[in-house]
Amino acid sequence: MKYRPTIPARQQLASLAATQGGYFTSRQAAAAGYTRQHVDYHIKAGNFERSDRGLYRLTTLPLDQHDELYRLAHWSRDRAGQPQAVVSHASALGLHNLGDVIPDAIHLTVPKGFRKRAPIACRLHFGDLADLDIEDWGGGLRVTTPLRTLVDASLDMTVETVQLHQAVADALRLGVCSKRELRRVASSGDLQRLANAVEIVMESAA
Repeated sequence: MKYRPTIPARQQLASLAATQGGYFTSRQAAAAGYTRQHVDYHIKAGNFERSDRGLYRLTTLPLDQHDELYRLAHWSRDRAGQPQAVVSHASALGLHNLGDVIPDAIHLTVPKGFRKRAPIACRLHFGDLADLDIEDWGGGLRVTTPLRTLVDASLDMTVETVQLHQAVADALRLGVCSKRELRRVASSGDLQRLANAVEIVMESAA
């Protein structure tokens, strides 16, 4: 027996998955009108791909360029189904086109109380980010702002000093951070490496 949800159900799930890099949760499938039997049937038929517990991907949609980031965002969801992870540090530098750091893993910041174990090639940073430090890219994918990303990168010693300088220079060139806010943030807390990078970049541009 073939399990065929209604056309509106298929359209609703496809539209939702398209905004989430092709991914959807069992809760979202149920809300669209898919029963457990529907989901099992479409997995066997190859229409759905199981990505993680309660997480699936619609195989008819092409892979998004940020496929792994979408997958990890939804992997990090809490009991209410809300993604908890925020792309940060060296991974966020890449998304914002700051510098030329090639991360050795995907960097995510998660709340301090987060309990899931990091998947392979994923590095978790624990901290409670303020809303003003986060950009919502849609579909559950969230990224630290350029300014917060530079702060995090300056505290991560795997980001070399020359790479940090380039990231700061790119932030100013692209206009995603101002000189004033960079100096203000760099002067607060234990951010001497960022402060040095900001002054060196500004002196070289003068």
